Amino acid sequence: MRNAILLVLSLTLAGPALAADLSKEEMLKLLNELDDRQRNGGDYKALAYMEQKEKDKADVVREVMIFRRDSDDKLMLLFTKPKSEEGKGYLRLDKNLWSYDPGTGKWERATERERIGGTNSRRSDFDESRLAEEFEPKFEGEEKLGKYETVRLELKVKDGVDVAYPVVKLWIDKVNHNILKRQEFALSGRLMRTAYYPKWQKLFSESKKSEVWFPGEMRFFDEVEKSNSTLVLMKSVDLSNLDQNMFTKAWLESKSR
Repeated sequence: MRNAILLVLSLTLAGPALAADLSKEEMLKLLNELDDRQRNGGDYKALAYMEQKEKDKADVVREVMIFRRDSDDKLMLLFTKPKSEEGKGYLRLDKNLWSYDPGTGKWERATERERIGGTNSRRSDFDESRLAEEFEPKFEGEEKLGKYETVRLELKVKDGVDVAYPVVKLWIDKVNHNILKRQEFALSGRLMRTAYYPKWQKLFSESKKSEVWFPGEMRFFDEVEKSNSTLVLMKSVDLSNLDQNMFTKAWLESKSR
C-alpha cells in the first residue's frame, strides 16, 4: 500500500527547486510558505470522507464537515455519517480542543493526541497549518521518495507549544514544494504515525486574493498498532463566508437536536 502511494504522488505548484543544503533562514522561509499556501485568512468549509481500517474489525466509513475561521484560529468538526456518529463533534476555542457527544450532551476537554472520531487522524490534520509558529527546523539531507527528489527536515516543537508529537519529520518535494510524507515521534524517539499526501488541490480565495492549497487525499498509518490506517478524502471545499456566530458550543449542539 505505501509503495503504491509513492507511485501516485501528484505534481503541483511548480516553483524554484530547493537547494541541496538549506540554511536556517531558508528553512524558516519554506515553513512559512507551506503555512501560507494552506491559510485562507477568511472562512473555510469542507466535506471529508474518512475510512478507518483496524485489525479484525469491519472497515468504518465516516463523513465529517470541517469548518475553519483562520482569522480567529477557530476550528469545528461535525460528523454527519454514519448514524451512530451523527452530531458528534469537536470545537477549538482559545487553543483548547473540546469534544461533544450528543448521546450524553457532555463536552470534554481533548488533548492534541485525540484520535478524531476514533480514527488515526488528529486535530492538526484539519486545522490551519502552523509549522513555522510551532517548530524549529533542522536540515537532514536529500532523499529519493518514489520517483521524487525530496529534502528532509526534522522539526522540534518550541518551548511552551502544545502539539500531538514533539518531533516531526517532513519530506518535501524539491521542485514543487509539496509535503509528500510526514512522520511523528514521541520524545523517546519512537515513531508513532506516518502520513502521506498523494494529492494536493487549490482554490482561489476572494478573502486572500490568491490561491489556497489543501491536501485532497491524506493517508495515516498507525506505527504502534501496525494494522490501523485511515484514508481521508476531501469531497468538497468552499471558501465562502460562514455564519458569524457558528463557532460556539450552542451551534454545534443544535445540529444534533
